[in-house]
Parts: sequence; C-alpha cells; structure tokens
Amino acid sequence: MATAQQWDYSFDVVVVGSGNGGQTAALCSYEMGTRDVLVVEKSHLYGGTSSISGGGVWIPCNRYAREQGVEDSIEDARHYLRQLISTEEVPDYQLDAFLENGPKMVDFLHQRTQVRYVSLAHYPDYYTNLEGSRVGHRSMEPETFNADRLGEEWRRLRRTHPMMHLGGLIGITQVEAALLVGQQPGWWKVAAKLALDYLIDIPWRLKDKFHRRLATGCAGVARLRASLLDRDIPLWLNTPMTRVIDDNGKVLGVEVRRDGQTLRIQARKAVVLAAGGFEHNQAMREQYLPKPTDHRWSAGTLDNTGDAIREGQRLGAKMHRLNEAWWCNTLSVPGEDIPRLSIMEKSYPGSIVVNPAGQRFGNESQNYMAFQQETFRKHSEDSPCNPAWQVFDANFRARYFVGPLYNSRFRPDWALPKRYEAEGFFAKADSIAELARKIDVDPAGLEDTVAKMNEYAKTGVDPDCKRGDSAYDRYYGDPRFAPNPCLGPIDKPPYYAMKVDPGDFGTQGGMVINADAQVLREDGSVIEGLYAIGNCSAPTLPCYPGPGATLGPAMTFAYQAAKSITGYSDEPAVG
Repeated sequence: MATAQQWDYSFDVVVVGSGNGGQTAALCSYEMGTRDVLVVEKSHLYGGTSSISGGGVWIPCNRYAREQGVEDSIEDARHYLRQLISTEEVPDYQLDAFLENGPKMVDFLHQRTQVRYVSLAHYPDYYTNLEGSRVGHRSMEPETFNADRLGEEWRRLRRTHPMMHLGGLIGITQVEAALLVGQQPGWWKVAAKLALDYLIDIPWRLKDKFHRRLATGCAGVARLRASLLDRDIPLWLNTPMTRVIDDNGKVLGVEVRRDGQTLRIQARKAVVLAAGGFEHNQAMREQYLPKPTDHRWSAGTLDNTGDAIREGQRLGAKMHRLNEAWWCNTLSVPGEDIPRLSIMEKSYPGSIVVNPAGQRFGNESQNYMAFQQETFRKHSEDSPCNPAWQVFDANFRARYFVGPLYNSRFRPDWALPKRYEAEGFFAKADSIAELARKIDVDPAGLEDTVAKMNEYAKTGVDPDCKRGDSAYDRYYGDPRFAPNPCLGPIDKPPYYAMKVDPGDFGTQGGMVINADAQVLREDGSVIEGLYAIGNCSAPTLPCYPGPGATLGPAMTFAYQAAKSITGYSDEPAVG
C-alpha cells in the first residue's frame, strides 16, 4: 500500500483532461461538497477537442428548450434513439442515465455557475425520418462570452477551429455560420455588424488580434473555466498523466510529468479520466480503425493519443467500440495546422462528392457521421472511395463559402495560394473531362455523374442517394433552389474540385462504465476509485443522433461521476 509520505501532492479528486467533461466533473464535485479538486491537462492550452468543436450539446428536454415552450419528452427521445442504437451497443442503464440526468446536469450548471446555453430552434436531429425525432430544440450551443472575463487565462484557452471564425479572427455562432456560409438572406448585415464590432473595439485590439467575443466550443469551455476560477479550482497545464497508480485493484492516484519532474498525486476519493480518445496515435488507428486511416485527417486535438485508454487497458477495464470514431470528412488544407471539417460545404446544391471512378457513393447532404460510415462500407480495394473529391462549378464557387476557398467574390481564383493546386488539394478546368484528368478521376464516369445530377436538379428527385429527402438534408440546403433545396446543376465553367479526406473529430471507443461513470472490468465489477467520461469511455450515442452527441453525454456522466464521488442526491429537473 502506498503511504502518505510517497505522495508529492494530495487531493480528494483528480481530473485528467480539461474539456467540457473534465471541467464539468471538477465543478460538480466542488459544488456537491468535495472541494479539494485538481484538474491536470497534457497541453499548454486548456479545452481539448471540446474547445475546437462547434460546442453543441445534445440534451433532450433541456431547460432552454422548456423555457421556449417546446413539447418534447424523455420517452420520445428514448424511442428515437432505440431505433438507432441496440442494447448490445449501449445498455439500457447507460442510455437511461443520460436521458434522465442530462436535463438535471444543465439545470445544476445554470443555477450554480457561469455556464449558459442557447437552444437551437432550427437545428434538427440527424434522422428526422424516425419516430420520436425533433426538428429543433434538442441541441444547445454556448452563449457567447467575452474573453476579458477570463483575465490572463484567455491566453491559455484553446480556440475554436479556424473554420468557425469570420476572416480567421471573429468567432461566429452555429446560427451565424449557417447564415454566412450559405449566404442566406441577411447574411451581409450579420457579417458587417460582426466586422464593425471587431474594428471599433480598440482597447481589445491593442491586446489581441482575435475578437473579444468568444463563440461555439471555446465559449463553452471559457464559461466552465471562468467558473473554476471563481472557485479557485487549480488547473495544471503542461502536465501529462503517465500512469494511474493502483494497489490491489483500487485506484489511489496518478503519476504525471510537470516542469521536468515526475510527480505522484494522491486522489483520496477518485480519479476521473476525461482525456479524450486516440485519434492522433497512428499505431492505435492502424490496430483498431477501418482503413484507410491517417491521424493527419483528424480534427481532434493533437494531444489525444490514447493515454487514458491505454491505462484503462492495463488496469483490466472492459473496452467497447474501439473500431469506431466520430466520423466527418475533413479538408487537409496546405499551410494549415489542423484539418477543417467538411459539414456544410458538401451539402449545398450544385456540388457532388465522387470517388476515383467519378461516381457518387452517398448522399452528400446527410449528416456527416452517416456519410463517412457509408464511405467505409462502400470502400474496397476494387472500388475505392478514397481519394474523394468535391466537384462544383463557377456558380457554386460564387455562391457559397467553400472551406478555405471562401467564394470567388471574397477570394477570387487569382488570390488562391498556388500551393493548393501544386500540392494536390485543389484543381480547376474549363471542362468536366479536363478536371477529371487533373485529379486522376475517370473522365467518362465523372461526365456521366454530372449529367445525372443536372437531370436530378430539374426533377428534384435523387433516385441514387435520396439527397434532400430528410429535414436534416434540407437544413443545409438552399431554399432558393426548387423543387429540391439540396439539388442544383453543375453546368457553368470553369469547374472545380477540392479533395476531401475520410477524417474524424475524435475516436469513439473506450472504457465501459456504469450509470455512475465508474469503470468496469470484463466481469462487470467496478475498478474502485476510477471514473471515465467523454471519448476515453465507451460512447452513449454512437450513432450521433444530433448535433452535440459527444459533449452531451460527456457532461452528463461528469455530473453522474460527481454525484457518485460525493454522495450528492440531486433534485428533479426544473419543469
């Protein structure tokens, strides 16, 4: 048994990871009465992939939806999910714990901390053809937050992905992004106001190039961090966990590296692992994930290399779904450090995504998780779906923001970096056949596919892939196109292609937990003193039923872990 003299530091609870899940676990533990809490973070920045993300949190029946008089029920949400998720994939206890406690978690944070969200009225569930689905108000995004409220801690906040910044400097909300990227009516007024607010904020311009206003993922993380600061809860950066310390099956603390030293930190009550997945561990990707796979295609934070998962395996934790990730096409843009997620661009009418044969292999407007899963199902050595290309014409290029290309009015062709074409990311040609040859795609196949799509745009029906049939498809459609807002012609030269990779924003599998987020062994017994949440635990919503299906469970099971650690008895969700 390790003795007190062997510890360099001692806390009641040690949380490993500083994303939404980790910070929620620390805050809830503190507010529930266990106040000696430490958060350790591997990176020099806090927030993890939560901070890079769009910040959406999927919680049916949350307080913000209820305040707007929305009709929903836990029963409908459960019915919707059980059409997508089997009990073998996710047991009833786990799904029920999430659905029943998610609204309570939101209430708890709202009532006690600086955490605030906004209900997304028009962002639908991803499978609106199923019973129990809703076309809005199940997902929330963080209220914007002014960076100066963090003091100097602002400089250590990981920023949301560059794709969620206007001009690379002004953070935008999910609602603003849908308006701006699609250039929907009124978009220019929103852009002008954001730009003006940025320019006239001279005092903040003297401090930082980025807008004072934070949005999406980093706004959610900033609100959590501000709440930790209110309580003087320590967060140690540049402190990777190297080992979970246990004795005869009971977890006692963690070993970390800090300032060049190895430190042993006692956790008198619990260790909470919230350290993300293994998306940037290429060896683990090769071992577990479907092919093709490359960590450079992942938009998850570079620090996620499976540290917590490997320790869980060493301790005998049961593992589940290590062969899955939170899939999303990504754009590996030359000169950018992290890939961009391709969510909206490929959904708009007037473009297609094709394989080397020049053929479509899925509904480009369906949710990004489902599209990527379809890619893997159809990919083979004989009929590869990689490399894949988004193909569009001059009208599309002028009308929509397309990844780093923006549109031809904001960033004309002559202004695009030459390395885009030289490094095989982008191509342009005066004919479809010439474009196909430039990107090494079968010319006849691509010409045939484009001709079909032009016909579908006239009829409004896509018999091949059913594009535009669901409410989610149409969310990123363009109402200016009829009869189907997701189908438009590709008929005005020049023609363009942009390479899209089979990427992700994190891996999905990890340690199996019980309803309290305690880690379980293969025989179902609990590893005493060890909890796991977020992407190092087995997923609660593996099908990705709606926007925010990773952060919702991460925060909910953080709340559950805190209750278990402290013995707190919660109140029913506010009606």
